[in-house]
Amino acid sequence: MTSLMTFNSRSVGTRALAAATGLATLAIANHVVARRAERRHPPEGSFIVVDGVRLHYSDRGEGSPIVLIHGNAVTGDDWNTSGVAELLLQKHRVVVFDRPGFGYSERPRGRMWTAGQQAELLYKALHQLGVEQPVVVGHSWGTIVALALAVRHQADIAGLVLLSGYYFPTLRPDALLVLPGALPVLGDFLRYTISPLLGRLQVPLLKWAMFSPARVPGRFHAEYSPAMAMRPSQIRATSMDGALMIPEAFALRRHYKELTLPVAVIAGDGDKVVFKRRSEQLAASIRGSVLQIVKGAGHMVHHLAARQVVEAVESVAMMSQACALADMSVQSSPASRALPEAA
Repeated sequence: MTSLMTFNSRSVGTRALAAATGLATLAIANHVVARRAERRHPPEGSFIVVDGVRLHYSDRGEGSPIVLIHGNAVTGDDWNTSGVAELLLQKHRVVVFDRPGFGYSERPRGRMWTAGQQAELLYKALHQLGVEQPVVVGHSWGTIVALALAVRHQADIAGLVLLSGYYFPTLRPDALLVLPGALPVLGDFLRYTISPLLGRLQVPLLKWAMFSPARVPGRFHAEYSPAMAMRPSQIRATSMDGALMIPEAFALRRHYKELTLPVAVIAGDGDKVVFKRRSEQLAASIRGSVLQIVKGAGHMVHHLAARQVVEAVESVAMMSQACALADMSVQSSPASRALPEAA
């Protein structure tokens, strides 16, 4: 009996050691893959430090400024891959950020990194870069940051162009699925061991969901790096943002009616990530906003309709300039001046 118990104890110990060795090997392999991905895809922009956080960004072109904010699972490079940045550069100064934790931007611990916190960080970065009155374009999770930026600093924003956004709280099973990866300790364990492997296996399904009903463009296949997206640091950012999606939409929804700046809302009619009715609901909540539904497009609507997105940006910029001129005219008119007091 004693010998049997000893054998069982040794067997359990052997299995535990084998499991620990396997996980350690997996963690080392993930680290190697992540570093190799970074060597193959080095940062192409510049860096700026804001409130102690190192942000990666690009600042190109001349003209009225446009700020592009990307969504989850990608980086700021997605605006280049889609062709949107290239088209905008013909007439504008284009500033593209990697949001905190994505690409080569840091995401320090100790903060929740809500949409409001990300918006404030980008607002300060724009101030340091001397960017004034930009049109802000957001895609997917980036729309939440763009809206948070406008809610807090509406007077400093020329207008918004919002693509495929999640604007109102709904039941989201995918938010529950990413929750373990956002938790302390457990999330760290998963991100450095099994999550990168599972993530790479799911990439084909992810691409299909992002682009369906359209096909995945060849340029996206060629330029998107799953290895960069599956680095532990970016999995953490993606998981945390996914877990915050519902509460962020809940907090923002009551402020939409306060927005008076020009807003264009664009969505694909076949979006399987965020249904188009969310965009229709937002457009109905923001007075004067313009809604465009792109037929045959999915969640990555800017890849299928890059020129339409750029046209919306131009339209918002022109509306903003017209509003500014109208305000100046009203302020300079005799009727707007205070009458002298009677003697």
